[in-house]
Amino acid sequence: MLNKTVSYIRNITDFTPETAIILGSGLGDFAENIEDKTVINYEDIPGFSKSNVKGHNSRLVFGNIKDKKIVAMQGRIHYYEGHTMEEVVYPIRVLKSLGVEKLIITNSSGGINTEYTPGDIVIIKDHINLSGTNPLIGESDDENHRFIDMTYAYSRELMDKASDVAEKLNMDIKRGVYMYFTGPSYETPSEIKAAAILGADCVGMSTVPEVIQANFEKIEVLGLSCITNMAAGILDKPLRHQDVIEISAKIKETFKTYVEKIIAVI
Repeated sequence: MLNKTVSYIRNITDFTPETAIILGSGLGDFAENIEDKTVINYEDIPGFSKSNVKGHNSRLVFGNIKDKKIVAMQGRIHYYEGHTMEEVVYPIRVLKSLGVEKLIITNSSGGINTEYTPGDIVIIKDHINLSGTNPLIGESDDENHRFIDMTYAYSRELMDKASDVAEKLNMDIKRGVYMYFTGPSYETPSEIKAAAILGADCVGMSTVPEVIQANFEKIEVLGLSCITNMAAGILDKPLRHQDVIEISAKIKETFKTYVEKIIAVI
């Protein structure tokens, strides 16, 4: 199927992106900044699944940002939608086959660290995965390759460059640990307390499967998380997906500027 997918895309465009970006909930507007774009809907691509989550447009957008060749995944599919892990990370395999060497993964997350506030952008320095699942589970042609080292799952070099960009823009960017829950239910206050004890700064329902697969494919990863709400029990208020969309909309211009500057230097 991988060859069929890549052949379909290559019949539409011979564009070879160096960097890819996955745009999380409410962050898809970044794709508007891409120049000379070619757009392909997920539902038209053999092997691709379409997201049905609000805030995810389900399109591949090829083009240029600051003379850098990129492809944007305008929306992702999630494990909680009923897809298999293989389907969730399939786009990462496709990106590798298209020539991608660096991957910026973005998401919206709930803040656990009380120094965070909605609207903050966090550079993900590490993650915690206690979900009980992993995209590398299953048969493997190379047993040694399957057991990948996750010590530097997120590129230190890319993190430093993202921090340098933030400093030049006078942005207060945090670095934190992201914890993955499969969802779709939000976490309980007790789960959030446990996550905090384990060292998590924020929590969400995506990203980690793609990061694992990207490391398997030897793609450098930069993770950026937008804090769109405080996690359960941190504040005395209910959690709503609509809040995620609204906060993402408020910071989208800041986010666009920041990510554009990062792409220019990586």
